[in-house]
Amino acid sequence: MALEICVKAAAGAPDVLGDCPFCQRVVLTLEEKKVPYKMHLVNLSDKPQWFLEISPEGKVPVVKFDDKWVPDSDVIVGILEEKYPEPSLKTPPEFASVGSKIFGTFITFLKSRDANDGSEQALLNELKALDEHLKGQGPFIAGEKITAIDLSLGPKLYHLEIALGHFKKWTIPESLTCVHGYLKLIFSQESFVKTSVAKEFVITGWAPKVNA
Repeated sequence: MALEICVKAAAGAPDVLGDCPFCQRVVLTLEEKKVPYKMHLVNLSDKPQWFLEISPEGKVPVVKFDDKWVPDSDVIVGILEEKYPEPSLKTPPEFASVGSKIFGTFITFLKSRDANDGSEQALLNELKALDEHLKGQGPFIAGEKITAIDLSLGPKLYHLEIALGHFKKWTIPESLTCVHGYLKLIFSQESFVKTSVAKEFVITGWAPKVNA
C-alpha cells in the first residue's frame, strides 16, 4: 500500500512539487528505498482545512504511518529507515554532521545586505570544509554509496546554487572541485532528477525572504 505524504505545492502551479528541500529529502528517501507513495500537494499560502486538521502547525512534510500523521523530515526519515531497512541509507555516526551548517550560513548570506558582515566568508568556510571532507572520503559523504546525509544535503545545495546565483550573482568557487563533483553526482541521481523542482519555483520561493 502506498504511503501518503503531504508536501509543498509550487507557487502558482498547484499540481507540481514545490521548493521545499525538506519535502524533497523525504521524497528522495522514498524513491531510493523504492517505497510506493501518494503525494498530496499543499498550497502553503492558502492551507486547506483538511491539511490543518492533520498538521495543526501547517508544516510540511507530513507522512501517514499506521493511521497517524507524522511531521518533521528528521523523524520521518528515521521511521522510513526502521520500517524499510533495505536498501540501508543509514549514515555512519561519524559523518552525520558533515555539512550541517551549510544551509544556515547560506540563508544568512542570502539575506545579507552588508558585504562586510562576514556572512560570505562563513559560507565559504563551510563549503571548504565539505570540499576537504570529500577529498579524503568521497564521492559521497560516507564513501562509495549514497546515504541519508546526501539526501538531506543535496536539496539544500540545489537551493543554494540557484538562489545565490540568481539573487547575488554568486557561484561556488571553481577551486572547490570536490564540491562541484559532488553536486554533479547528486543532481544526476535518478531519484534527484525525478524529484527536483524547476529553478523558477526555487527563485519564487526565496524571493520574499530576500526582500524581507
